[in-house]
Amino acid sequence: MKLRIRIINFIHKTASGSRKFRTLLTPVGALVFTLFTAGFAVLSLYTDKMLSFPAVLPQEFLNIAAVPVILTGIFFMSWSVFHFLRVKGTPVPLNPPPELVSSGPYAHSRNPMLTGVFILLFGLGIYFNSISMIFVYTPLFILLMVLELKLIEEPELELRLGKKYLDFKHNTPMFFPRISWKSKSE
Repeated sequence: MKLRIRIINFIHKTASGSRKFRTLLTPVGALVFTLFTAGFAVLSLYTDKMLSFPAVLPQEFLNIAAVPVILTGIFFMSWSVFHFLRVKGTPVPLNPPPELVSSGPYAHSRNPMLTGVFILLFGLGIYFNSISMIFVYTPLFILLMVLELKLIEEPELELRLGKKYLDFKHNTPMFFPRISWKSKSE
């Protein structure tokens, strides 16, 4: 059996299995994702130092520009987690909510928490004046997350939630809400 299918089946079995086991695995999943994300930030700062990338923007500008971006990322992440916790689940795929969450930020995006993480990484790139974090590592992180979502998470959600998730996937953008300029009366 392909590794991808084995991973999907493991996540599905765990996500629909014993609540006690899911709860035990939640901190492990959260830690792995946090370390993976932090690794990209650390690696980008190391790359900047090793390649002697110059500071592009003045420090005064960085603080003014970075803080609102970082806070926006944290806001989306927190808002998303709050909506998962409301229905007794977590953002960790091994311990998901028992039902499809389509309220709050999930009414506009299938992955608003990851959108928040992406925004946070860009904000940290600005704050640290890191060329590689902004132009290399954050885009690479986004690419890897899209691949993981498409190859593993979404197939597991389709398996576990069926038509509800397929409809949600069809009607809700992956990361960024659709912008409509039409008024509701049109």
